[in-house]
Amino acid sequence: MTLKEQLKQYIPYNEQEEKDRDLIVEHLENSKNIFTRENRTAHMTASAWVVSEDHSEVLMAYHNLYDSWAWLGGHADGEENLLNVAIREVKEESGIHDVRPYAEDIFSVEVLTVDGHVKKGEYVSSHLHLNVTYLLVADPHQSIHNKPDENKAVGWFKPEEVYVRSSEPWFIEHIYKKLNEKMAVLFEKEESQ
Repeated sequence: MTLKEQLKQYIPYNEQEEKDRDLIVEHLENSKNIFTRENRTAHMTASAWVVSEDHSEVLMAYHNLYDSWAWLGGHADGEENLLNVAIREVKEESGIHDVRPYAEDIFSVEVLTVDGHVKKGEYVSSHLHLNVTYLLVADPHQSIHNKPDENKAVGWFKPEEVYVRSSEPWFIEHIYKKLNEKMAVLFEKEESQ
């Protein structure tokens, strides 16, 4: 199933997801080079909400660019299987070698604004990240390490700690709270079955 088909079948959690899903589908249908950074206006990215087996901890990285603790993820860079992208990015950014999808389904969708910035000595204009998030599971006892060109540190935190660790109010309010809510509902259903 293509990403566009997956997104069309995806049931949005809230109005933000509904509007962002529709915008991502519109870009998939009408934009060129959407899976590469050659599209300088908007391109596909994948993020991961990485949780421990018992759901009591979430993995985050202290990102250099945003100077904040944040989820892990990155650019598709030509790869159209965004679950693979999310897994690749978690391994690269955290050093974790054993991470698996909780499910292969899309966990969340977001259109994220990226302010203009300098990366590797070159200016990158403001643009959109058309982001798909997956719920991944990993053992927090694995060794972790940062990726110095992208982040200063990597660590496991209680889900509610994310709100005080991150210094990005919009992400806290619109992304991290939503991801934690969705995770709690999902695991509550699982435990009641």
